[in-house]
Amino acid sequence: MKTLARWDVENEEFWKSEGQSIAIRNLVISIPNLLCGFAVWLYWGMVAKFIQKLHFTRPDVFDFTFMNNGASYEGDEYRALLFTLPAVAGLAGATLRIPNSFMIAICGGRNVKFMTALLLMLPAIGAGMALKNPDTPFHIFIILAALSGVGGGAFASSMSNISFFFPKRMQGLSLGLNAGLGNAGVSVMQFLLPWVITFGAFGAMGGDPYEGAAGSTVWVQNAALVWVPILATFGVLAFLGMNNLPQHKCGPTPVAVGKYLWLTLLGFLGATVGIILLIAPWGGFPVLLKTFLVLVVAVIVTLLAMRFLTPKETKENLVGQFAIFRNKHNWVMTWLYTMTFGSFIGYANAFPKLIDDVFGVIRVAEDGSPLAEAISNPGAPVSAKFIWIGAGVGALIRPLGGWLSDKLGGARVTHWDTIIMIGATIGAGYFVSLASRSATPEKFFIPFLLLFILLFATTGIGNGSTFRMIPIIFSKEHAGPVLGWTSAIAAYGAYLIPKIFATQIKAGTPAYALYGFALYYLSCLVVNWWFYARKGAEVPC
Repeated sequence: MKTLARWDVENEEFWKSEGQSIAIRNLVISIPNLLCGFAVWLYWGMVAKFIQKLHFTRPDVFDFTFMNNGASYEGDEYRALLFTLPAVAGLAGATLRIPNSFMIAICGGRNVKFMTALLLMLPAIGAGMALKNPDTPFHIFIILAALSGVGGGAFASSMSNISFFFPKRMQGLSLGLNAGLGNAGVSVMQFLLPWVITFGAFGAMGGDPYEGAAGSTVWVQNAALVWVPILATFGVLAFLGMNNLPQHKCGPTPVAVGKYLWLTLLGFLGATVGIILLIAPWGGFPVLLKTFLVLVVAVIVTLLAMRFLTPKETKENLVGQFAIFRNKHNWVMTWLYTMTFGSFIGYANAFPKLIDDVFGVIRVAEDGSPLAEAISNPGAPVSAKFIWIGAGVGALIRPLGGWLSDKLGGARVTHWDTIIMIGATIGAGYFVSLASRSATPEKFFIPFLLLFILLFATTGIGNGSTFRMIPIIFSKEHAGPVLGWTSAIAAYGAYLIPKIFATQIKAGTPAYALYGFALYYLSCLVVNWWFYARKGAEVPC
């Protein structure tokens, strides 16, 4: 039965007799689906890295003139332009999390999972076709990056769904497994893609290879095409093996699918407005302020569309869930969870290109004087060997954060984790600063890498601890929507961090981005201590 007749996991007898096996089955199918969603959403950081390497090897390949009066981009301007792709994917994915935050109660978990896998096949096929053609216009990649946001939105619905399947005492572990192993899609993707582009995996259908550095051949189109059969497999598993719950009034499958598609369309409406504002010139308006205003507008447009452009039945359901916006702890936890998950997803999105842009180029001469144009660093580290480690550590350690919070309390774990996070960020920024002013930047790579791995680990533990706090702070009815909402806003880290790095790399001060993030983490330390961690806190958890 796809929609269960009864579901009462807090009843111990029901849990042992039938609930546990059903919950575990749904979790086991949910995890690889979420993993694929993360992979397709965030492979744009890797795709941008591959495009950039091919272009600097052969300037006629992917020679973009997008909104540049027909002129080609050069040097750091080209590097900054390519950060647009992961930023657009991040913006779309985060915006789509807003409707996904409320989808489970309206559409049913099984229906949402299946449709997500189906829709993700579109940008995977489209990006594969676009990458086969070196003359594909840049705006086509922008559209495809936006469509990949479906994978980012899926996290909110997935976490909300799993929160209903397990009793409160198991929320930390179950949500940690779903999120942690789902987040591992970033690391799996970063490990897989440098290998899968080295051979013609799809024969004639995959197209011809490109000539890379040192006479190598690469099939960059495989970076997208490889996910098509994987998505098809796990989408079928979701359709056949997952369940909708009786408390979710989703109706027959065709009706639920219609609701899903409409809410997704509303999410894309907000994302489209944000993307247009992002790529449109604003004259002399401050770039950093513009970056945040784009986010705010995308959120407001999406919420208004959901409030006023949904059918009556759906609207009534949404209005009830919108009650979370009147609870101040929803906003406090959004601030805290953005620190952890927003940092994880943002760093994961920017990390592949960040390594190349900081350690793969030389910006000063031997005497320390700045060069007129950055040159390729012959001693640059082979980033493909390292880029997957940080995201992998952050994802796999996340269940530990949930487990520790079950034992010690989420606020306490978050407190100490944030202190380490601040130190790691400042340290990473220090070594980025040294590398940017050195004729041999590679000698600072290992300490930077180790500190960044530590930073990823703290984001993972903090992911688990802050998510564990939410079911304790909020009622069962509101915990699901709050989990979805906080993850939606936090996901804008996948947009903000690449954009901020792009701005600072273009200005020649990438370390400033990390120092700014450390100041934000300090504010989170104070907020968490005041509301949840101190003696006599308003809501000890």
